[in-house]
Order: sequence, then C-alpha cells, then structure tokens
Amino acid sequence: MGTTIPIRSQSDIETIKKYFLDKNQYRNYALFVVGINTALRISDLLSLDWKDVYNFDSHTWEKYVNVTEQKTGKQNTILLNQNARDALALYKSYRKPEAGTDKIFCNNRSRSQPISRTQAYAIIRKACAASGIEGKISCHSLRKTFGYHAWKNNVPEVMLMNIYNHSSFAITRCYLGIEQDDKDEVFQKLNCEVQLSGWDFWQQVCRSGQF
Repeated sequence: MGTTIPIRSQSDIETIKKYFLDKNQYRNYALFVVGINTALRISDLLSLDWKDVYNFDSHTWEKYVNVTEQKTGKQNTILLNQNARDALALYKSYRKPEAGTDKIFCNNRSRSQPISRTQAYAIIRKACAASGIEGKISCHSLRKTFGYHAWKNNVPEVMLMNIYNHSSFAITRCYLGIEQDDKDEVFQKLNCEVQLSGWDFWQQVCRSGQF
C-alpha cells in the first residue's frame, strides 16, 4: 500500500468542494474545508462540539479552537481562519445546532454522536472517485494538504515542524511528499517546454545549457 498523499492541486480542492455543495452535503463540505484549514487529525476533528467553535451566548464565532489531541494528549490551539468559519457557518445555517453536546460532524441518528472514522474515510474517497481524483487520498490527506499548501506559500520550515511536532524538516518533507513533488515539477516543466517543436526546441535547449 502506498503512503497517504496530500491533495496538491488547488483545482482538485475546488472540485471536491463543489462536489459536496452540489449535493447539498454541508456537513461533509465543512468536514473537508475545516480539515484542510486546521491540520487537525480526523479523530480530533470528529470530537469537536459546536460550543468549541461557536459562542451561543454572544452568537459569535470563536477565534480559536482548543483541542486536547487524542493521539498525543497535548493541548493544541488552532486559529479558525475565514475559510473554516465560512464553511461552518454555511453548515450551521442548515443544521441549526443547540448549545450543549451537539457534535459538529454528527451522524444522522444522534446529534451527540459523531460520524465514525470509517464513515469519514468513505465520504472523502467517494468524493475523490466521483471527481476523478486519483491517488491514495484518505482522511489523513486533509492534514497533509494543509502543510503542503503552507509550504507552497513559503511558510517557514520551523513553523511547519512545530505544527506537526517533527524533530527535523527532513521528516516534514517526507511526511508531506515534498521531495517527490519537487522532482515532479522538474518533469512537468520539461513537458511544457517540449511543446515547442523540432529544431527550434533543441536550439533553445542548447542555448540555455539545460542539458
């Protein structure tokens, strides 16, 4: 089995979002958008209550979500950015949750029980299959997608190491599949250049010293 990979293409991300919205699957849409904007593990995402992100007394969104990571037991404070809040607001207008024990990503039988990790995996896989997106995409891909696009947007290495609690950036690079992506970009760039035909192309290559 291959390693779970991030969703590298921004167009693929938009395609998945559109898939959920077109089917009025607002819970699944929120799960996907919050996942790729917080880098939370799926177990921590599914544990969230509405009161963790929304103040029912003041009717305002929390700026941060505080999570006790199930895997590590560590406290983690995550800023809810605008994309995450917008997705949650759309879902909230449909779900109309109440203060108390309402889980954000609840199942269809009980507001106090979240969907299972198996259900979350099936949701992501079905969306990818329907959207023609290949590769080993799973719930963990959401966490990796955050880091991959953060790296592409020049987030400092030390910050990514801190977010993922890695001891070196070499580990982070491997985790996010960055080294392979670097190589892929070289081949993709060459593929674009060879669209030039025949002698003109080879003259350009020789002048540039590319080979």
